[in-house]
Amino acid sequence: MELRFSNQDLRKLIVPLVIEQFLQFSAGLITSIMVAGLGEAAVSAVSLVDSVFILFISLFSALATGGAVVAGQLIGLGDLKEGCRAAWQMILFVAAASVGVMALCYLGHNFILDTVFGDITPEVRQNARTFLLITNASIPVIALYNGGAAIFRVMGNSRISMKMSLLMNVINIGGIAVLIYGVGMGIEGAGIALFTGRAVAAVVILKLLCNQDLPIHIRRPLAFRFDGKLLVRILRIGVPNGLENSMFQLGKILVLSLVSSFGTAAIAANAVGNAVAMFGVTPGMAMNLATVTIISQCVGASAFDQVKYYTRKILKLTYVMMAVSNVIIILILPLLLKIYDLSPEATEMARQILIYHSVCAIAIWTPSFTMPYVLRAGNDVAPTMIISIVSMWLFRVLASYILGRYMGLGLFGVWIAMTIDWMVRGICFVARYRQEKWIEKSGGTRT
Repeated sequence: MELRFSNQDLRKLIVPLVIEQFLQFSAGLITSIMVAGLGEAAVSAVSLVDSVFILFISLFSALATGGAVVAGQLIGLGDLKEGCRAAWQMILFVAAASVGVMALCYLGHNFILDTVFGDITPEVRQNARTFLLITNASIPVIALYNGGAAIFRVMGNSRISMKMSLLMNVINIGGIAVLIYGVGMGIEGAGIALFTGRAVAAVVILKLLCNQDLPIHIRRPLAFRFDGKLLVRILRIGVPNGLENSMFQLGKILVLSLVSSFGTAAIAANAVGNAVAMFGVTPGMAMNLATVTIISQCVGASAFDQVKYYTRKILKLTYVMMAVSNVIIILILPLLLKIYDLSPEATEMARQILIYHSVCAIAIWTPSFTMPYVLRAGNDVAPTMIISIVSMWLFRVLASYILGRYMGLGLFGVWIAMTIDWMVRGICFVARYRQEKWIEKSGGTRT
């Protein structure tokens, strides 16, 4: 069997992705620490608003993944011209949809503040309103950036998205340092810095995609019209994936509304917990991005034996990397919590949930979050969506209310519910993969 990706190819793809993800979440960690200097109300406000925008970012990332999967399959098939058209159709659609979402958010910002966030203090509400109104303008630019980055990754060029992530985060962190600690702008300084970093990265990555020498590029002259047949193919993957991610984030927002009822200390502990926990799953998220490139190209080439080979290899590597990152978190956790300088109550809550999360991330995160990327790249999208949504609402949202509120476990109960969802999803995804229906959906025959 002649492998499509050598070990050297895998290193060139995966290492920059891991660095990129660590850059992103390290920047998020640094940002949250810098914002913490404004007080727990500011940390809580940024966390609440970010939870909403992660919903939209996840939606457009899913649409970008749909375009990337189709482009990757066309690369595997050897049809680069059609791959270019698929990339452009994805970018066009993401641009139009993101502008619409931005407009809706401006119109409905009071609903978000008063209904979605639930019972929050006036100080948290004011900070959240300021941050929301500024960062809402960044929805289209981050959507376009994610679309461009997905195209570079599926070509196997993950160094570009790594460099763009570095650029975006340097601008963001530098802007926060200047605007908050230099000019004294407060929470609005964090919003302006975030928008600026995203906008610059989006412009640069789209400009790079206009290079006509790239295998997949934005072709000239630009055609501002939709290709129904090609767009349907992209949306057939992107929409279920987007719906899955949106429902996932919506469920997290509802759970966050529950957390808000536990008090400011719980909100702050949850915010810190989420920021640090993301660092722990960063290697896994990098591997998920690599999975789209590897599996989609193998599927496009009808190399289903290689899909199985690389799936095993990806899972083993992900387990090892997740173990390393989460052990590091446990070892440096006392230092991290000291840096945040939270109240004693919030500090203890954060310590408990982060130790629990790290242990569970090592044991059960990988099949829950990496296997669905394999299935999507193999065109098995709808069942993946159904499994994720049903598990999310039953074992994360409902269980959060049962464990957190009615059984009195509070914030810790919410995090227990999250890991129950992981376990159920993982079992279902592995079972679905072993059925090999993804092979049939990709035009092959099950063995």
